[in-house]
Amino acid sequence: MEPQLLHRVADSVATVVVHHPAKRNAMTAAMWRALPPLLDGLAADPAVRALVLTGEGGTFCAGADISTLRGSPREAQTLAVAAEEALAAFPKPTLAAVRGHCVGGGSQLAAACDLRLAEEGALFGVTPAKLGIVYPASSTRRLVALVGPAAAKYLLFSGELIDTERALRTGLVDEVLPAGDLDKRVAELTRTLVSRSQLTQAAAKEFADGRADRDAHWAAQAAGSGDTAEGVAAFLERRQPHFTWAVS
Repeated sequence: MEPQLLHRVADSVATVVVHHPAKRNAMTAAMWRALPPLLDGLAADPAVRALVLTGEGGTFCAGADISTLRGSPREAQTLAVAAEEALAAFPKPTLAAVRGHCVGGGSQLAAACDLRLAEEGALFGVTPAKLGIVYPASSTRRLVALVGPAAAKYLLFSGELIDTERALRTGLVDEVLPAGDLDKRVAELTRTLVSRSQLTQAAAKEFADGRADRDAHWAAQAAGSGDTAEGVAAFLERRQPHFTWAVS
């Protein structure tokens, strides 16, 4: 099978799989280009309420396919940043499920997700210093926001790989699961995510990411949605709520 991004939708969750096992799921130029339109389609699909990004087999993503960098490193970086920004802007909750190597461009993709769950033994690295590449400003700011200036500088200056224990301690990942438990935990968490109010999630994501300051917009959305009334009623009636507001 050619290197590509695979996807499926089940139980309101879209799963996108980086598929290039011959090179530890390194992203080719074509794969970088394919991600933004794929995400646009999934964002517009009312059946999708959350998205999981993962890699084929035992590796998340080992970065960019180095052969891509021989022609035009600048172009390759532009493609990677566009894909990263598209993932960060996805309007519904996103989760990276990480096994094995999450390095270079792979770490960009993971950092662009809202949540990151990793299997014990995974390795993380931000490696532009090994290639003499200037890491993009937007990617650097996202990394700093995630792990703080000191940890970001360590990762960027050294290019060294860190294990899941250190990744968890610095905030690069949210949970570390024993081998064999990652899929179960991802399924459990996504079930929770898709049961919650998309209104709350969409507003919280926008506010947390600092992408806009639209208090009045979201107050109007809440007032007209019926989600608040449904949530309160469900709580009082001791039942699961049925939220109807959807990202459009």
